[in-house]
Amino acid sequence: MFDCLRRPAVVVSTTIACFALLLGALAAAPASAQDGRQNAPGAFDFYVLSLSWSPSFCAEAEERGGRGSRSQQCSGRPYSFVVHGLWPQYETGYPEYCEQPAPRLPRNIMTSMLDLMPAPGLIYNEWDKHGTCAGLPAKAYFETIRKARAAIKIPQEFLDLAQAKTVSPAAVEDAFIKANPKLTTSAIAVTCNRTRLSEVRICLSKDLEFRNCDEIDRQACRRDEVNMPPVRGG
Repeated sequence: MFDCLRRPAVVVSTTIACFALLLGALAAAPASAQDGRQNAPGAFDFYVLSLSWSPSFCAEAEERGGRGSRSQQCSGRPYSFVVHGLWPQYETGYPEYCEQPAPRLPRNIMTSMLDLMPAPGLIYNEWDKHGTCAGLPAKAYFETIRKARAAIKIPQEFLDLAQAKTVSPAAVEDAFIKANPKLTTSAIAVTCNRTRLSEVRICLSKDLEFRNCDEIDRQACRRDEVNMPPVRGG
């Protein structure tokens, strides 16, 4: 298609036209085509376990006035870090919605996960978007989430945070590394919004061992300090 680029003698107008074709083809390529295995179930490199700071989620939901503010997660129960998801990843980019339509998630599996992921809508969405990319049946995928969460020890100071706390993302990383000795700074990323800590993301191999993940690490919060709203209820 682009053999005109290899011809030794072409007029300027032809060269410009040829490059226009090339640029047009590149623009037409799907933005999600970041890996040759794109969206093939089970064909990925590692997992990211995303732990959401529930008080931040609920504070933001209340500010927006959306349904999230009335969810089970924000009902006053003392949730600290909850599981947002376990996401299959490529070294660059990630698959999503690998089976369309997604196999139906049985309700009993959904309800079995509410202790870790206290929002039915979240559980269904995570299965459709990420679980279908793991190459596992639904039961096995959510069992893997439970195993991954069990492999992570939450630092004691975050389990029952009674008052709002201003922290640096680096200090949160350090606390997780101290609580999980095999974890390294290259395997964890703390994310934030404009003012609040949002999530802690931990990279795990398919065998659920800590592993480095440069792309995830580059997405970490760059703010000097963020706020952690206190745990609700109790």
